Amino acid sequence: MVRASRGSRRSTRNKLKKKPREKFKPEDYLVKFKPGERVYLSQDPSSHRGMPHPFFKAMLATVKEKRGRSYVVTVRTGKSTKELHARPEHLKHAKTK
Repeated sequence: MVRASRGSRRSTRNKLKKKPREKFKPEDYLVKFKPGERVYLSQDPSSHRGMPHPFFKAMLATVKEKRGRSYVVTVRTGKSTKELHARPEHLKHAKTK
């Protein structure tokens, strides 16, 4: 029997897939976020730099600060809080009240 892989990208065939008609948009790379703003983590498979782990896909996060070209965001997973580094193309504005 073949042993199942345990890499960081296992079970991501559909998670990290773009639709055929979706294309590169420079606006996604130029979005600005302010500290304290709420964002959703959504991986853009066409850009591998600054991509958070697929476990955090579609999670709600809070922007803590900007560090270089990336943003430091905090995510609640159960009782603990995690800090992630993500580039703007992997973040989307959350429509919160």
